[in-house]
Amino acid sequence: MSQCELVLLGFFVISLITGVTVGLVHSRKLTRALTLFYVLVHVGFTLCCWFHRGETVFGYFTFDPLGVLLLSVLSLLTITTVYHGFIHVRDAEPKVYSIYHAALIGLVASMSGAYLANGMTTVWIFVEATTLAVAALIYHDRTKLALEATWKYVFVCSLGIALAYLGILFLGFTIHDARLLHLSFDSIAEIARMANPLYLKIAFVFVVVGYSTKMGLFPMHTVTVDAHTVAPPPISAFISTTLMNVGFLAIFRIYALFSATSILPFMNHVLILSGTLSLLVAAGYMLKARHNKRMLAYSSLENMGIVAIGLGIGGIGYYAAILHVVLHSLTKAGLFYQIGQSHKVMGTYELEQSGNYMNLYPAGATALLLGFLCITAIPPSGMFISELYLMKSMVVSGNWILLTVTSLLLCFVIYALLTRVLHIVYSPPREKPIHEPMKVNPLQTLTQYFLFGLVVFICFAQPAPLRELIESIVNTLPK
Repeated sequence: MSQCELVLLGFFVISLITGVTVGLVHSRKLTRALTLFYVLVHVGFTLCCWFHRGETVFGYFTFDPLGVLLLSVLSLLTITTVYHGFIHVRDAEPKVYSIYHAALIGLVASMSGAYLANGMTTVWIFVEATTLAVAALIYHDRTKLALEATWKYVFVCSLGIALAYLGILFLGFTIHDARLLHLSFDSIAEIARMANPLYLKIAFVFVVVGYSTKMGLFPMHTVTVDAHTVAPPPISAFISTTLMNVGFLAIFRIYALFSATSILPFMNHVLILSGTLSLLVAAGYMLKARHNKRMLAYSSLENMGIVAIGLGIGGIGYYAAILHVVLHSLTKAGLFYQIGQSHKVMGTYELEQSGNYMNLYPAGATALLLGFLCITAIPPSGMFISELYLMKSMVVSGNWILLTVTSLLLCFVIYALLTRVLHIVYSPPREKPIHEPMKVNPLQTLTQYFLFGLVVFICFAQPAPLRELIESIVNTLPK
């Protein structure tokens, strides 16, 4: 057994043993110790993947550049999410405390497997595992609303990824060659070269619709919005970033495999249409949003729309899309952590009951303002660079109508976010909060400043390893 095989097998074995132990032994000290141990294991596993990029393990996993990049983002956000999770659930009963962290470990392991999987069947297994893990986390508060959101999430996500898998499976059955039916990405590429273009189009539409349940993209975006609203803030940060990246990766894999066929223009049109409609829906709902977490959920829909448009435009848009995925993950995670802290300080997630945040908690209010600049791509946000590349790709390709529509919708999004963030930070609340305000230690906000600082840094200098990794991903796509 090679070193890579030992590392991968060891990672999944440790994930299973740690998760089961945490879930069954209801001890706070043991749960914290094992969760921190698992965080270190995941960081070490990610570093190993970096040093063995391009290698295939057990025939089912490949440490390819995109998988390693998203795994690195996951590893970083696992550290911050576990930290904020310790704070958020510290008053929970021991059983609930253990179940939360066991599900979190299961979610991290499942997303890691999905990132590195090199076949549709393997992807399907790990994506379905993320659905089950997230369901346990959404139901953390045990409320009627949480139960409704949990069942909706399980049903819609399971249906969506089943549709995506059936689309590819249907495509495989159109080719009468048993050697191609195990649905590895290599065999799907072979099928794509032989298949009827009509069947390829049907399969791609199934994949986009199915995995948009995870990516949070139109038309299956509603399930993730509801999940954001009721999940604990650290879990909302995961759902809105690393889990959405799972959906993006699944769609990107099939797009890359089919891009060498005659349906490339069709796929581009589908992605651009879905991305534009995502922007339209996000702008419309954000203009009337009255729930702070729901507002950020629709912001995620908007940003995934930008990613889909960048992928559909092609050229430098490919680079913009992948860079935007990374930067959005860092920014949105920080914003959800901050919204969780604002809930403690102001006693509410409702916009009408929010206000005077700068007076109540200046460190958090400043972080919220910085997060607003980052998520709206206002310099010095690194997302300004990715959106600038996106606009450049539209100009180069001559998509003037798309450029105009996208710019107009982004203006609406910025206006909606600006008015709400300024109200939270400076205006007095219009209604009295339901819960009593609490105090937050300013040290707990350092994680947000760190994440936003990374986003600002990338505006001025993109580290060579990041740039080279994204370029190696882009080089596999048509010019």
